[in-house]
Amino acid sequence: MSFIDSLEIAAAILALLIAIIGHEIMHGWVAYKYGDTTAKHQGRLSINPLIHIDPFGSILVPLMTYFIPMLLGASSGFLFGWAKPVPVNTHTVIRNGGYNAAMQVSLAGIAYNIFLATLSSVILLSLPQPSEADGIAYLFGYLLIMKLLLVNVVLAVFNLLPIPGFDGAHFITYLALKYKIRAVAEFFAKAEPYGMIVIIIILVTPLKIPLVIWPIQSVLNLLLN
Repeated sequence: MSFIDSLEIAAAILALLIAIIGHEIMHGWVAYKYGDTTAKHQGRLSINPLIHIDPFGSILVPLMTYFIPMLLGASSGFLFGWAKPVPVNTHTVIRNGGYNAAMQVSLAGIAYNIFLATLSSVILLSLPQPSEADGIAYLFGYLLIMKLLLVNVVLAVFNLLPIPGFDGAHFITYLALKYKIRAVAEFFAKAEPYGMIVIIIILVTPLKIPLVIWPIQSVLNLLLN
C-alpha cells in the first residue's frame, strides 16, 4: 500500500465520521428544538465519535463497501455507513410540532448531508488539483474534501430511499399519518425489522446500480459541472 493510499484511507475514515455522526446529531438537535430532550440527556448531541460508533454500520459496512474493495484494487467500491441512531421520542415531537415536526426530524440528517456535499463541491471546484510541489497537508485536505463530497452524496441518496427503518421510510410514514393513510404507516412499521435485509440485498446484488450508483453519479455530475 502506497503513502497516497494511506492518506486516502485516513481521509475516507475522517470524512465518514464527519458525515455519519453529524447526520445523527442533526436528528437529535431538531428533535430537541421540538422539546425532546432524550438525545441531549443521553449525551448523544456530543461530537465524541466513541458514543456514536455502531459496530456494524460504522465499521463492517464501510469495510465491505469501500475499504476492502479499495485495498484489492477494485474501482467499484463506494463509501457508505451509518452511526448508532440517536434516540428520538417521537410522541414528544409530534405533541409539540405535529407530523410536520416529525418529518423535519426525519429529513434533518439528509439535509445535513446535502449541505456538506454542496459545500464540499464548491470548495473542491475552487481548489487547484494537488501537485508534487504541494505539501502533505494540502494533499490530505484535498482528499478529505473529495471524500466528504462522495460520502455525503451516498448517504443522502441512500437515506432518501424508502428503506424500512431509514429516513426516507420515516418521512413517508409521518406524511402518511398526517393525511390519515394509516395502511402505509402500518406497512413500514411491520417492515422495519427487515430493513437491514433490504440494505444487504441492495449492496450485494445488481439492484444497487439503478437504485444507488446511477443516482449518486447523477448528483455528483450536477455538483461538479
